Amino acid sequence: MCGISGVFSFNGNDVIDVELLKSMNNVQAHRGPNDQGYHIKAGIGLGHRRLSVIDLAGGHQPIYNEDDSVVVVFNGEIFNHHSIADELKKLGHIFKTNSDTETIVHAWEEWGVDCVHHFRGMFAFILWDDNKKELFVARDRLGIKPLHYSLLPNGSVIFGSELKVLREHPLCSKAINPQAVEDYLTFGYVPDPRTIFSNVYKLEAGHYLHLKQGKIPSQLVSTQYWDLPWQENQQLTTKEVEAELIERLKEAVDIRMEAEVPLGAFLSGGVDSGAIVAMMSQLQSKPVNTCSIGFDVPEFNETDFAKLVADKYTTNHHVEMVSHEDFDLIDKLIDIYDEPYADSSALPTYRVCELARKHVTVALSGDGGDELFAGYRRYKLHLAEQKLRDKIPLTIRKPIFGLLGKIYPKLDWAPQFLRAKTTFQSLALSSSEAYLNSMSKLRADERNKIYSDEFKNKLNGYTSKEVFKQALKGKTFTDPLKEAQYLDYKTWITGDINTKVDRASMAHGLEVRVPILDHQFIEWAFKVPSAMNLNKGEGKAVFKKELEPHVPYDNLYRKKMGFRVPLAKWLRGPLKDKMQYLLTSQAFVNTKLFNNKNIESMITEHVTGVKDHASSLWTLMMLGQFIEKESKK
Repeated sequence: MCGISGVFSFNGNDVIDVELLKSMNNVQAHRGPNDQGYHIKAGIGLGHRRLSVIDLAGGHQPIYNEDDSVVVVFNGEIFNHHSIADELKKLGHIFKTNSDTETIVHAWEEWGVDCVHHFRGMFAFILWDDNKKELFVARDRLGIKPLHYSLLPNGSVIFGSELKVLREHPLCSKAINPQAVEDYLTFGYVPDPRTIFSNVYKLEAGHYLHLKQGKIPSQLVSTQYWDLPWQENQQLTTKEVEAELIERLKEAVDIRMEAEVPLGAFLSGGVDSGAIVAMMSQLQSKPVNTCSIGFDVPEFNETDFAKLVADKYTTNHHVEMVSHEDFDLIDKLIDIYDEPYADSSALPTYRVCELARKHVTVALSGDGGDELFAGYRRYKLHLAEQKLRDKIPLTIRKPIFGLLGKIYPKLDWAPQFLRAKTTFQSLALSSSEAYLNSMSKLRADERNKIYSDEFKNKLNGYTSKEVFKQALKGKTFTDPLKEAQYLDYKTWITGDINTKVDRASMAHGLEVRVPILDHQFIEWAFKVPSAMNLNKGEGKAVFKKELEPHVPYDNLYRKKMGFRVPLAKWLRGPLKDKMQYLLTSQAFVNTKLFNNKNIESMITEHVTGVKDHASSLWTLMMLGQFIEKESKK
């Protein structure tokens, strides 16, 4: 795992500022503590920071083809690089190393932009072809590895694995993008392709940029090369699922177990991490290294369940306990994520990566199972609402439930069946709009209430509905569950899950591999019928059933806990002062984004226990932390 950076000029005669490129590259030294390297010529500069995992001796980057006319810097792993190399060697290509990186330059020579279709893995790379004067930049299908870019006012383009790489360049925009603020407060992260800054972007998952020296374009346009099999005409049969699921999962795990450094796995005690450890244990004779963290509060602690799997497979199990008041990391979050990021599970994720790095350099993770096999409770609730939406025409639903959604109070203290405000709102909407409403950190009415009139003018009618609208453009779903899962893969997986794990792991020089996000496994498993995934209220039903011989029953069928922290208590207790400072500071007020009186009312209602605004206030607090840091630059 590594960090990459680059500067590209459409004018092939421009001189690259070597010291600036090195400065940009070295701010991500945590991603690659073992080595660094550069390729610098007129019009092109590439930088690399290396975490050595495969071909420790020969994998120094940048890596070149036979005559040094094609060069690449690469972050990630190509898990099928041996078979690709064998194919390319038969076609006459000569390899100098055993690294997976070298397959990229030869694959480009042989297949051009179609080379990405041959790669199975997690990757972001920048490739320069000196003969063609072309730059090719690609990101893996699921967005496991990140890549940021910006077209600068001087006509050059800068690239980096993390936003901090681009921010090191003096011409990189420092202006906050109003639409990104709206998106952030909706999702809790800034979804691709935006970043929090204007004119600075993330290359979307399954996309590439293909740039040629010459005329400077007004904007850069990426090309999509992969998508989930969203069409609903190729569903698997029960017999196919039962016969193939475990073997396909095992193969996805197996292909990710190559490493010349210590390798292990995260073990939370849930279904997905238990499945990964079970497959690893069946694929190797020596015990698997497993890592778990627990909390000193029983309702948040899963270590007993992790131990069930560890004992079953006699793993080398490592456990550390974390205090439920482990919020010292909060000040580090903005340094790690570079933009507002509100998923509070980033805190325990950081800790488990910290623990894992003490014992291994590569760890396998179970991320992706809930999205692929419908494990989240929100899917069940969404389908229940959709049944009612299907029975009542929109022309009737919209006025009736829309009004109820406006006038019904937010009863956080009440029993679940009385907390109907979000449900009423969702019933007045289409399926995708309702899913967005239920997923939102701050719903549309809540956001509108706290925005200043000046900021509303800047938004000029834009709302985060546009994110889902763009994701669904040209697609029609008759299955609301598949639609929700698809939307999660286009937004949540990339913007939240993969971002969280990438930054937390790379902060410790740890590589994390994600078998369930293997694109071939997803292409197959996304065709599992929804009725097999969500069966009689049981999420991940078929996945759990097929795992019964491999994972203890209590791990499969216990109540889902998740990687949570006690936000509501924190914001009424030890984090109250910090929250109040960040959300009333001069820097926060000076942004003129918000109606500050309404935010102060939210704080008062939460602190006094009148309402539970924990999720909303934490989301705003992380934005406040970002604003505070930016104000000091």
